[in-house]
Amino acid sequence: MGATAGAVWGRTEQQDFRSRVRGTLLGLAVGDALGAPVDGLGIDGIREAYGAEGLVDLAPAYGRRGAVTHLTQLTLFSVDGLIRAQVRRDTGAWHPPTDLHRAYLRWAATQRDWGPDLRRKDDGWLAREEWLYARRDPSQALLLGLADETMGTPEAPKNPGELGPEAAARSAPFGLLVGWEPQLVAQLAVECAAQTHGHPTAYLAAGAYAVIVHALALGESVDGAVQRGFALLAARPGHQPVSDALQHALGAVRQGLPGPERVAELCGAGTAESLVAAAVYCALVAADVRHGLTLAVNHDGPSAATAALTGALLGALHGETALPPAWLAELEGRPTILELADDFAMEMTQGPALHGPGGSSPGWLARYPRA
Repeated sequence: MGATAGAVWGRTEQQDFRSRVRGTLLGLAVGDALGAPVDGLGIDGIREAYGAEGLVDLAPAYGRRGAVTHLTQLTLFSVDGLIRAQVRRDTGAWHPPTDLHRAYLRWAATQRDWGPDLRRKDDGWLAREEWLYARRDPSQALLLGLADETMGTPEAPKNPGELGPEAAARSAPFGLLVGWEPQLVAQLAVECAAQTHGHPTAYLAAGAYAVIVHALALGESVDGAVQRGFALLAARPGHQPVSDALQHALGAVRQGLPGPERVAELCGAGTAESLVAAAVYCALVAADVRHGLTLAVNHDGPSAATAALTGALLGALHGETALPPAWLAELEGRPTILELADDFAMEMTQGPALHGPGGSSPGWLARYPRA
């Protein structure tokens, strides 16, 4: 996985990286939580419920303010899988898509079981977090794709007709592999997306989104990050719908003041490439994170997914301190998200000090078993 290979991580670099990791995960979760109460509502319904300005603050969903959906749950398991892949590399086994698939199967168990099963010694700590055992409207594509142990691949994908945005949303953590080359980040996102979303447009949208996050985490502007996405897509068969959607997002920036109609137009039918494009647009025109996220939820398209995708982009761009503190204060699972973000940052910057041929931290291997 090599995020530490050859890299020199000074204190300033580590602090910046950790802030962007936290920003990405918290940004995705807070966008998800902001959009959850109005997911499925059109702009007229949102205004009827929340006033002429639409939804501008957290509102109750699933019985509380700040509740997240399956999009955040799965993203956390993406992070867990990436750390586990890094730890398992010590054994000589090295196939990250398999580690991610195992992580997603652990998420699937949370959707079936009443709570953590302490007999499963290889679960690690994340799968023992009781708040994750809540079913938050996962799509059929996710449940079917992860219903058995067979892993979908781009050559033999699960749900080959599925165009939804869920695989793209859970791909944000792949962009945080800042020591990887962009083409490897894209490839990992594509391979992992095909485990549940087998249509080429869906898995290429996930690859493009991961590359955009990757560029932002390395300090690029949103526009520069999208250009990196174009460059990576160009070589891949079937990329045209994704490239066209991103081009549409860039063009929309020059078409006047942002508003619900423009976001809804970009969201289109709610497919992966359309929502990634809408998120890119919201990030490009955002005056700040709050503005970008309220824009991402107040429209006729899928609010939670659009805002989750937008939040991860803005968090990777600006870091955690740019996120609205009042929203973070009520965010479901914030302690878990922060703990996981810090573990990921520590693994990527100081992994050899945690595990390796010369010895390993027992506490770390208990959290992230090699099995």
